[in-house]
Amino acid sequence: MTTTTDPAALSPRALARRRRRASVARFWRQYRAERAGLYGLTALALCALLALFAPLFVGSDVSSVTDAPGRPMQSPSAEFPLGTDQFGRDLLGLVIWGSRVSLLVGLLAAVLSVAIGTLIGVTAGHFKGWYATVMMRITDWFLVMPTLVLAIALATVMSRSLTTTVVAIGVTTWPTTARLVRAQTLAVETRPYIERAKALGGGHGHIMSRHVLPNVMPLVLAQTTLIISSAILAEATLAFLGLGDPTVVSWGGLLQDAREAGAVSAGDWWYLVPPGIAIAVVALAFTLCGRAVESVLNPRLGVSR
Repeated sequence: MTTTTDPAALSPRALARRRRRASVARFWRQYRAERAGLYGLTALALCALLALFAPLFVGSDVSSVTDAPGRPMQSPSAEFPLGTDQFGRDLLGLVIWGSRVSLLVGLLAAVLSVAIGTLIGVTAGHFKGWYATVMMRITDWFLVMPTLVLAIALATVMSRSLTTTVVAIGVTTWPTTARLVRAQTLAVETRPYIERAKALGGGHGHIMSRHVLPNVMPLVLAQTTLIISSAILAEATLAFLGLGDPTVVSWGGLLQDAREAGAVSAGDWWYLVPPGIAIAVVALAFTLCGRAVESVLNPRLGVSR
């Protein structure tokens, strides 16, 4: 029994799978040519593995105040490589454990932000008219308003939890995505196959989901990787201002604890530097990956697809 590789002999579904595999392979070949993107991807993979297996490295009782293994504010030593906090807890374990919350909140907030922006951008670009005018005026209002101020206002009036942090970041950072997606949607809507789909009786839902959305997804993917870094920084800022969930450990929360403990004035650098470096490294890694994805998927940057 022999299997044929002739595309004409394949079913439409099998042919679509082959094209998707070829597209993924082509994307990976082009992505590997972006050296900065590979560095960012490697850093993210290490951080993700560290966060995923944190319970194996430090244990779930790392944040316990009553069972702290050291003395308060110990400087780095062989026993505690990053020193201890104001309660005597191991800062290395806290930084590793805090990566779980910071990465999770950043990812969920970015997904929510991109989902809202994509929905508004696609519908505003497709329907046009008064609907597009109203949506774009709302988008402009969110653009001119300081994002951090809006997030702080939402986090203040809502209960202090991770869900509140995700919502506060997600509903205040979508306007840029909405504008980019709307511009791409308007460009896609002018193509001939859209007119043919309309002539054949394709409805609004069919055109947006089957023709417009697949063409704007590369832009959405690149935008998501870029927004994640901003979302992680926003989560750290809210936690540093005392607006995060006080019952969980995050990098921003560690910085807020260090400020309350007087680590800045006392010169206890080991309380401030590790979580700050962790935030900077992850934000930079996501930015490098986002730029690499954008350069591969965006034809305007001169990268062949």
